[in-house]
Amino acid sequence: MRLTKPTLFTNIPVTCEEKDLPGDLFNQLMRDDPSTVNGAEILMLGEMLTLPQNFGNIFLGETFSSYISVHNDSNQVVKDILVKADLQTSSQRLNLSASNAAVAELKPDCCIDDVIHHEVKEIGTHILVCAVSYTTQGGEKMYFRKFFKFQVLKPLDVKTKFYNAESDLNSVTDEVFLEAQIQNITTSPMFMEKVSLEPSIMYNVAELNSVNQAGECVTTFGSRAYLQPMDTRQYLYCLKPKKEFAEKAGIIKGVTVIGKLDIVWKTNLGERGRLQTSQLQRMAPGYGDVRLSLEAIPDTVNLEEPFHITCKITNCSSERTMDLVLEMCNTNSIHWCGISGRQLGKLHPSSSLCLALTLLSSVQGLQSVSGLRLTDTFLKRTYEYDDIAQVCVVSSAIKVES
Repeated sequence: MRLTKPTLFTNIPVTCEEKDLPGDLFNQLMRDDPSTVNGAEILMLGEMLTLPQNFGNIFLGETFSSYISVHNDSNQVVKDILVKADLQTSSQRLNLSASNAAVAELKPDCCIDDVIHHEVKEIGTHILVCAVSYTTQGGEKMYFRKFFKFQVLKPLDVKTKFYNAESDLNSVTDEVFLEAQIQNITTSPMFMEKVSLEPSIMYNVAELNSVNQAGECVTTFGSRAYLQPMDTRQYLYCLKPKKEFAEKAGIIKGVTVIGKLDIVWKTNLGERGRLQTSQLQRMAPGYGDVRLSLEAIPDTVNLEEPFHITCKITNCSSERTMDLVLEMCNTNSIHWCGISGRQLGKLHPSSSLCLALTLLSSVQGLQSVSGLRLTDTFLKRTYEYDDIAQVCVVSSAIKVES
């Protein structure tokens, strides 16, 4: 028998208007019903607990509990009784018995009880195999088994997205923002007790799911962290490479391990469930031989007025010196001010240089900064940089003379 928590009894309200034939009879019956809540009889809220009427659903991450009872229905004493409970999944077979020692004897109308617990870590079909072996009074060894089959369902749908941000402008590597979308795909509400990110050895993590109000850390989801069925909630985390890894060129490249999510929730009467995702991986952005990043750029600029930006050019090669030429190509909205095709000189491996550039926009709105070209004269190779940033262009204030 599966051990589960009881549930709250819910009544079906039957009522009518006072001018109808029954008058206040139905309402009075509901007020006298001991299972209803005083003052809220028609809200289907119950005060009484009811025992489970069926096996119920089992979800991944929850603890499966079962009560096993072996009863001697005969009028003879049996000896050397051994009760064994195994859980068979699609990939393994687990022994859940609390003790593997045999019971010396079992008298008539007596029983051997055992309670097993197992944290479910796989979805799909599970089979509880209960095997009993014993010896009769005549010395004959007997054996029988019973099978209990059940399905383990998936409680949550977890999706992740990675965003690369050039927040640490003095470092070769940048911060990574992880957005985790968690959806409740069960039929009952969940209380989200904890959703945290355990980073890998290369990163430090900062949770961005709370705000500081009057000196207190308040969650952005409100005081009631309930997740209704089929609802989705987004959690945001910022990962920053540790100094010892960020300073070593070439380590954080390609596919890197970010960490894993640890999710703890409660349902109904406090049943706890816990899930840990597999190690999350991301593809680190590749910058090729030359990387161009922005050190400074204004958020808002005036229409047809020059503004300044500062670019940082880094030679990502560890062996080759470059001789670079900068070209600036105008777009429909962005116009560069200055000399295009100028020599930047030699840039040694793993070194950087900063450039102050001037440009203006002829179109209002959110405009993309594009049109920079870097040419390595040694290899005759050109690197194109478009959509490197965005600025908001607004109409400049007009002074009216009276």
